[in-house]
Amino acid sequence: MAAALLLFLSACSNTPTIIDGTNAETFAKTTEKARRDLPIKERLTFDAAIHNPGGRRYGNNDIDGLAREAYHGMTAHDVVADAKARGIE
Repeated sequence: MAAALLLFLSACSNTPTIIDGTNAETFAKTTEKARRDLPIKERLTFDAAIHNPGGRRYGNNDIDGLAREAYHGMTAHDVVADAKARGIE
């Protein structure tokens, strides 16, 4: 009984990964880790969102920089929710 309670509490303590967009290396690491927080069926939406950040403007060719800025501080679930709100599914 105590083992089951310990297992339940450890499962509840998993906090979602926060995406860090401060530089390209940390962005790549944290997005990969955050992606693992999602169910399999939402990972394609997450991938599409990362490659198509909101707020894209003509003349701004730095898609990676825009994605780092757009998703900094978000969780994978936040990214998926944003993508769905923008019609990406």
